[in-house]
Amino acid sequence: MTSSTSSRPGERARPAPGPQLVPCLLLRKGNICLPGPEGPVRALRQSGGEFDVFDVLDRLSPTYPFLYFADLDGLEENDPQLEYIQELSREMPLWVDSGVRKSDQAIDVLVAGAQKAVLSSAYLRGPKELRRTWKLSPEVVFEVETVEGRLGKVDPGWETVDPLEIIRIAREVGVQSVVVSPRETDPDWPLVSAISAGGATWVDGTFNSNDIPRLITAGAAGGIFHLDSVLASMDAPS
Repeated sequence: MTSSTSSRPGERARPAPGPQLVPCLLLRKGNICLPGPEGPVRALRQSGGEFDVFDVLDRLSPTYPFLYFADLDGLEENDPQLEYIQELSREMPLWVDSGVRKSDQAIDVLVAGAQKAVLSSAYLRGPKELRRTWKLSPEVVFEVETVEGRLGKVDPGWETVDPLEIIRIAREVGVQSVVVSPRETDPDWPLVSAISAGGATWVDGTFNSNDIPRLITAGAAGGIFHLDSVLASMDAPS
């Protein structure tokens, strides 16, 4: 992980120049989860107890510019945890991925307190909903899921399986930031480089400070990492 210092006590750390690392919080029914071989699983302390989500944000907030919040209730059940978005957004800025299908759901996420609503080709019902959302608010990020450089899960409303074409559509609408989320494989770096050439691009994965050169080479704005090491450090004996 990377860190940077603040010039005054209590001030949020300014991001260092170059690619940034950003933490990803997976939350299901208020419980912190971590990626597992068959999908996200609840994160438990060695004692068997739960991690408190606000304690975790206290650890993250001074160091990172924002939190990528994967709302599993929204993604899996189309039932976003708006109350948690409201509470957590008071602790640090949030980019919220809650499986938005239609424009009004994106606005609900933003009204609840998200800095950015993540619109994914896996869930958003095609370019018309993207344009409708953009007209209501430009505070959106666009995500594509990929498998070995090809488009992974995608709503049929997009009528294409070409990740570059879908991202071209999103950037043409006006979306500034894109997230590339590889599934079951490492990032396809030539694809990341091609996407980064068009604008700010974030890569989901298991990144740490040693990966910064790889992100620089690909022209990426940053890497999104999961909380395994953060939770392990919080659970270590004092």
